Amino acid sequence: MNTTPVFTEQDFRQIYDLVYRRFGIYLSSEKRSLVFSRLLHLVRVHGFKSFAEYIRYVQNDSSGLALMALADYISTNHTFFNREESHFEFLRRSAIPFWLKKLRQNHSKEKMRVWSAGCSSGEEAYQLAMLFHEMLGGIFAQEQAAILATDLSRSMLRKAGEGIYSESNVKRLPAEMMRKYFVRLPDGRWQVKPFLKRMILFRHLNLMAPVYPFKRKFHTILCRNVMIYFDEKTRGQVVEKFAHCLESGGFLLLGHAEVLPNKNAYFEYVQPSIYMRK
Repeated sequence: MNTTPVFTEQDFRQIYDLVYRRFGIYLSSEKRSLVFSRLLHLVRVHGFKSFAEYIRYVQNDSSGLALMALADYISTNHTFFNREESHFEFLRRSAIPFWLKKLRQNHSKEKMRVWSAGCSSGEEAYQLAMLFHEMLGGIFAQEQAAILATDLSRSMLRKAGEGIYSESNVKRLPAEMMRKYFVRLPDGRWQVKPFLKRMILFRHLNLMAPVYPFKRKFHTILCRNVMIYFDEKTRGQVVEKFAHCLESGGFLLLGHAEVLPNKNAYFEYVQPSIYMRK
């Protein structure tokens, strides 16, 4: 007879320490039952007799794969197209025209560079590509814009690279956009067309890395509904690194429920959840 292993306070503290130290994810005591329910599946699938045995396995796994699996199960990756739609309206109306005009005035041949930080399963990145296509046309979009999409979860990055989404993921997109940018699969899901994928580079990145490995700065960074998992100290560290990755006058877009840390020397307020690099 299978019995449910006990999840002790020590087990929770060890999980807390692991994910906070490696990924910056803050697990409050209110998340204990959530952590238990999500990790119980991993414990059972791998045949561990206790959470303590599972935690030792993660700590001793030199490949790092067990730790990444832990991060996948702890973090929430649910998203959909047209989430927080006002951000895309701001990009269409203000941010993209501002930077494209500035680049042209400077006779620059460089592309407008946008970073989707915490891209999850790719909806945000693909919607950015669609936005550039709508504004610039297909050929010019590829020539004038470049999108980097990064995430902590390798499983989410694989899903993003496939670009296949359920009806519920795409239902908020207009029918015309669906016809232009997606193919309906026999099983009822929708797949992004190849020309849209070519605008996006998907890469793995832990936002807790000491330095972000970018040679050139971005004109806009979207990091939406990611920093809700961070405490004040970690948010401050990540925002500072974002500031060093943005051109002066570049935009940072956060989730609607997120704000910058109290002590912020890098950004000016534009409108709720949108900031400009000083």
